Amino acid sequence: MFDTAGYATLFAASFLAATVVPFSSEALLSAMLCMGFDPVVTLTVATLGNWLGGMSSYAIGRLGKIETIEKWLRIKPERIERFAGKVTRYGHWLALLAWAPAVGDVIAVSLGLFKASAVKTTWLMLLGKAGRYAVLGYLTLAIAENISQ
Repeated sequence: MFDTAGYATLFAASFLAATVVPFSSEALLSAMLCMGFDPVVTLTVATLGNWLGGMSSYAIGRLGKIETIEKWLRIKPERIERFAGKVTRYGHWLALLAWAPAVGDVIAVSLGLFKASAVKTTWLMLLGKAGRYAVLGYLTLAIAENISQ
C-alpha cells in the first residue's frame, strides 16, 4: 500500500513538474530512492509521469491557439515566438531538452505549435526525460552510498 501511494504521488509530481505548475519532482524521487524504493520502478514512474506531462504541453501547442496556451499554460506569446527560430532550425531535436528548468515547458509547447514531428518529438522527449532521471537517480544512489560508508 505504501509503495503504491508513493509511486502514485511520484507520478503526479513528475507530471505536474513537466507543466507550467511550479513543482519539482527531483526531491521526491531522491527521497524515495534513499528510502529503498525499487530504483527501476521509481525511475520508470518518474520518467513516464514527466514525459506524459511534457506531451500534454506539446498537445496543447499542437492545437495552435495562442489564447489556449496563455489560458491553460500561462505562457506569453512573445516567449513562444522567441523559440520559433530555434524550432525551425533544430526541429524535433529540441525535445531532448524538454526536461530543462525554465524553458522545458516552452520547448514542448513550441514544438507542438510549430508542428514538429509528433512521432520524433515523442521518442526524443521520452529519451531526454529518461536520461535526466537516470543521471539524477545514479547521483542520488552514489551519494547515499558514500554517506552510509
